[in-house]
Amino acid sequence: ISSPCGSPQVFIFVAAEYETRKNSLNQVSLWDAIIPAKERAKFWIRSSNKYRFVDHGKNLRGKEFNLTLHWHVMPKTGKMFADKNVMSGYSLPEEYI
Repeated sequence: ISSPCGSPQVFIFVAAEYETRKNSLNQVSLWDAIIPAKERAKFWIRSSNKYRFVDHGKNLRGKEFNLTLHWHVMPKTGKMFADKNVMSGYSLPEEYI
């Protein structure tokens, strides 16, 4: 992606996404990063999730959820672009600590 006013930066994040009776979309952020320039687009993740995977309402016990990679391209000027890649078929056990 090129821009006449310099390279855009890209905000990326991974979220666990699931449905409940109250909300059609619930998200728990697991990891995020900002890629400040095209030249710095390659990187390695050397840790587990950046944030704790916490389900305060116990809505994920035994339920399926998606892991979704979101990205938002933010140019210095002009319209922001966002997209995502959904990976489905994940679940947690009925009981856990």
